[in-house]
Amino acid sequence: MSREKKVLFVATVDSHILQFHIPYLKLFKEHGYEVHVATNGKEQIPYCDKKHVICVERNPIKFNNLKAIRQLKKIINEEKFNIIHCHTPMGSVVTRIAAKKARKKYGTKVIYTAHGLHFFKGAPIKNWLIFYPIEKILSKYTDCLITINEEDYNLAKNKFWCKDIEFVQGVGVDKNRFNFVMSEEEKNKIRNELNINKDDFVIIYPAELSKRKNQQMLLDIIKELKDQGYKNVKLLLPGLDSMNGAYQKYANNLGIQDEVRFLGYRNDIPKLMKISNLAVSVARQEGLPVNLIEAMMCDLPIVATDCRGNRDLIGDCVKINDKEDFKKKIIDIIENKTIKNYDKDKFELSNVMKKMIFIYKYISKE
Repeated sequence: MSREKKVLFVATVDSHILQFHIPYLKLFKEHGYEVHVATNGKEQIPYCDKKHVICVERNPIKFNNLKAIRQLKKIINEEKFNIIHCHTPMGSVVTRIAAKKARKKYGTKVIYTAHGLHFFKGAPIKNWLIFYPIEKILSKYTDCLITINEEDYNLAKNKFWCKDIEFVQGVGVDKNRFNFVMSEEEKNKIRNELNINKDDFVIIYPAELSKRKNQQMLLDIIKELKDQGYKNVKLLLPGLDSMNGAYQKYANNLGIQDEVRFLGYRNDIPKLMKISNLAVSVARQEGLPVNLIEAMMCDLPIVATDCRGNRDLIGDCVKINDKEDFKKKIIDIIENKTIKNYDKDKFELSNVMKKMIFIYKYISKE
């Protein structure tokens, strides 16, 4: 390419870029690209040469999204990017509309990673009525659609009009973050800080507190375990709270406030995993859950619901909202002290990046 090489990453919020895409920004920087990021936020982003603030919002009916399209059109016309890689549902919608002319005028290639399409088997009918037509139409203006689970990949292959559709094993998890040994003394220190005894059985579910992540089901199970005599079970719930304290109140009403630790946002998930005995997911829907991949990196036993994303990782899943079966599987692990070994290499960051480098290379040479 004769002009200066430029890449733009777009997402609705800064946290998405910061949590999942810094290695990819670094990759482009190392290959001589000028790296741009556009979000509705003002955080400092590593390896970002130019940060653009756009007023994109998660809610599809917000008027600000129309303004965000105009903002992005102006940015794209001025910068003439070689590659635009968009993420998050509304981030990808406004980007592909804004970049439609640039694809023809400047040869800009648009990549969209779907971190879990809103329409899936068992999704509310309104999701299919609203999001499916939008994604199908915008697939015409997508040079490469990246899906991260088999259900989305198969649907896109059969229904969408993208030039290319790829299946990549998520964003990748850096195994080096989990490649350390904690002494019993170190584990007990963290447990003491969380008011957990060294003999307690610790269950961890790192996830945003939300209806989609379905923590209420897990709180009900903890209550039943306590009533059945499993009084040394403790539950760690690290994650931002989008329920405005509703789950904390629910736990108090159940009388399990001493069994549950609502930890808020944490940047020490690897250590919390290391002091835990079991990882769980009771989600109703997922893309490809990083929290379970991180648990796999720690060889923790896992119990998970049978939703898209979870089933791509764990073979023996529990039907969504089947509290009794979920509880039985937890008890089996408590009683038998299960240790698991997983086929986790394909989810490791370096292996995922090899596939992404291949995609970036052939996209940029088309």
